[in-house]
Amino acid sequence: MKIILLQDVKALGKKGEIVNVSDGYARNAILPKKLGVEATAKNMNDLKLQNQHADKVAQENLEAAQALAKSLEDKQVVVKMKAGEGGRTFGSISTKEISLAAKEQLQLELDKKKMQLPEAIKSFGVYQVPIKLHPKVTGTLAVHVVEG
Repeated sequence: MKIILLQDVKALGKKGEIVNVSDGYARNAILPKKLGVEATAKNMNDLKLQNQHADKVAQENLEAAQALAKSLEDKQVVVKMKAGEGGRTFGSISTKEISLAAKEQLQLELDKKKMQLPEAIKSFGVYQVPIKLHPKVTGTLAVHVVEG
């Protein structure tokens, strides 16, 4: 019996795949647990439509991430850092502080977990911070650290 999997099934296949299983296994395990549905013409058409919709949504997300990356290229965020005698700084700038500054100054919601700081920012100056906006798109935000 051909089955369209609705969920990942260990040792059988991934969600959305069409697999061939014995009639007993389908009737007694796959169908009652709602892990899959029988591969009828209607269900096959539904699967095809779902895949087309998922592809369209993925493409839209990719285009939105590319547009955001392009808009970040010419933007800069200013973050203030305390300094002591001789210009020595106290602590470092974290991704959380950069995210908050971007929200206040640029009105952009940037996830602090997606910022990839090569090393901690512990001095004044301008730094280029890469931000993973999408698995295929990485944008760069300029962070200007000033004494404050």
